[in-house]
Amino acid sequence: MAGADIHSQKILILDFGSQYTQLIARRVREAGVYCEIWDYEVSQENFDQFAPQGIIFSGSPESANKDY
Repeated sequence: MAGADIHSQKILILDFGSQYTQLIARRVREAGVYCEIWDYEVSQENFDQFAPQGIIFSGSPESANKDY
């Protein structure tokens, strides 16, 4: 894949406080996909400018057991 543009596929990881956010990002990058980790309070303007092809929501440790 010489010359392949890693930025052609962009994933945004929204961090809600998970302890696994960095691990998720590493796995995405190992798959050859560019990703960035952002705080969940991202502005619409910044989101639109980044224009990700996908979003991963990385939740907080307590969110798995929370009743909604």
